[in-house]
Amino acid sequence: MSAAADRASGERERRRRRPTPLISEVGQAELEPHSSAAAVAPSVPPSVPRSSAAVTPSVPPSVPPSVPPRLRPVPSGPGAVPAGAGRSAGRKSGRPAEAGPVGPPGSFAVLDGGSQPAGPDGPDLVEAGEAIAALLARLASSSLGPDWDTRAAEMLAFLRRRLTGQYEVDDFGYDADLAQHVLLALGRPLYRSWFRVEVRGVTNVPAEGGALVVANHSGTLPLDAFMTQLAVHDEHPEHRLLRPLGADLLFQTPFLGEVARKGGSTLACNEDAERLLARGEVVGVWPEGFKGLGKPFVERYKLQRFGRGGFVSAALRTGVPIVPAAIVGAEEIYPMIGNLKTLARLLGLPYLPVTPLFPWLGVLGLVPLPSKWVIEFAEPIPTHDLPDGAAEDPMLVFDLTDRVRETIQHTLYSLLMARRSVFF
Repeated sequence: MSAAADRASGERERRRRRPTPLISEVGQAELEPHSSAAAVAPSVPPSVPRSSAAVTPSVPPSVPPSVPPRLRPVPSGPGAVPAGAGRSAGRKSGRPAEAGPVGPPGSFAVLDGGSQPAGPDGPDLVEAGEAIAALLARLASSSLGPDWDTRAAEMLAFLRRRLTGQYEVDDFGYDADLAQHVLLALGRPLYRSWFRVEVRGVTNVPAEGGALVVANHSGTLPLDAFMTQLAVHDEHPEHRLLRPLGADLLFQTPFLGEVARKGGSTLACNEDAERLLARGEVVGVWPEGFKGLGKPFVERYKLQRFGRGGFVSAALRTGVPIVPAAIVGAEEIYPMIGNLKTLARLLGLPYLPVTPLFPWLGVLGLVPLPSKWVIEFAEPIPTHDLPDGAAEDPMLVFDLTDRVRETIQHTLYSLLMARRSVFF
């Protein structure tokens, strides 16, 4: 027994002299100092009998030992480097080294199996709702304008009036509520962004009382009448409504005729024109008619015959001024390079245009080209100072008609000379 005790004493001496390794995979219980030989399991030769108090029974290889949590000494003191600092310093990401725990001597940090601290709380639902509402408001402001809330309220009020029938229609079929809130609103993107209409001399249209606006007609489709109506309504200080006079074909066309009447148009006849002028309305007329709309592109901005001067006689009978207007830019929206007369006659149309895009591109060929428009209202021609019965004087009516035509033609020439480009 003395020999076995000597060997155990020598083993303990060798262990004390051996340098202590970094503790990585031992539990806290294994770090306590060995105070007795009962805690040591020396290697005993087979010839030496084993004592149950001095020998720790071996675990069979088939049973895996339980692995305690990994521990790492936590550095302490003034020169201590936080855990993980060396590891982060060797990275090439350029981020600052991770700050590890620093504690008192003898403390350890758990490497495996430890719970991670909970992250910050999620965004508050009320704040998220306010952010979404602010985003929707910005989107509505960018698409509908800064006064989008006012427009939305007006549209809701309009829908309520339509559902309850609280709107009026005059004896010509004009629906002021529908025209101002829907029909004119639909044409404003075309007026402002596509054709970029520039209006000059709109104050020559009287602020009150009747007036007859006479303009040139062109563009294959009568978009110039609609743009002139928008120009008077939006640009005039009094936002006056122009009542266009249309051809019979317009009011015979299904749907279009009804929409035209609700928008303020009426039949181009002396009786309707005189009734509107006598009521103090601003009436618009395009005396060239289909001859101006359907003329070939090579004859652009050359005024056609103004008829027999029926519009002049209406102005003379009511004593209202005549305001000549020149429109530049409409000739280029559908450049008419051909006319399918036979097919047009079969369809009951005055002409069937062929343009660089129609009918080759089908429906896409109906998209107008984005030409730059200029509408100029010339000085009004008074009629109230003419003698009574002037409307029955054919020579006076002819002279006044020719004067209006020459004024529009000269205005067109001056605008064309000053124009830099068709599209700019």
